[in-house]
Amino acid sequence: MSAVVRGYNFILNGMAVIAGILIFASFVMIVVDVTMRITGLKPPSFTIAVVEYILLWFAMLAAPWLLRIKGHVFIDAVKQFLPGAVQKVIAKLVYSICIVSSSIYCYHASGLVYVTWTKEMIDVRSIDMPQWILFGPMPVCFFFLTIEFIRYLIGIDDMYSQSLAEREGV
Repeated sequence: MSAVVRGYNFILNGMAVIAGILIFASFVMIVVDVTMRITGLKPPSFTIAVVEYILLWFAMLAAPWLLRIKGHVFIDAVKQFLPGAVQKVIAKLVYSICIVSSSIYCYHASGLVYVTWTKEMIDVRSIDMPQWILFGPMPVCFFFLTIEFIRYLIGIDDMYSQSLAEREGV
């Protein structure tokens, strides 16, 4: 079982690293594009489209890792004022809703990737790109988000136990 957990953690961390590399690549592409425009050179026509793809991929690849480290945005103000037993019930309810919604999104995103793959749909912008490439990380993201919320539901971790700021001493 520990090999499965290590493999899962490796994939989750790998997705976050890829997201970081992609956001850095978009930064470089934007700087090159702007620099070329300032110097009077003609920048590549694909920069805007590729940066848009990167923004979606970045969000999808980083989301499960952010959920794992509790670096995402969530509201815990209401929970703070509730008694301990009620807090646990509310937390389990929230986890259950998140599991269901992430699973639904995973299912529909998988269908979207399948349809765009089988119909060979193309996204036509400054470059022609198969649409399945654009939507590819969506089912993966929602699958891993579902797993993370299941971890919270069964008690392996608690989304409300400690925030990222508290762990880092901020």
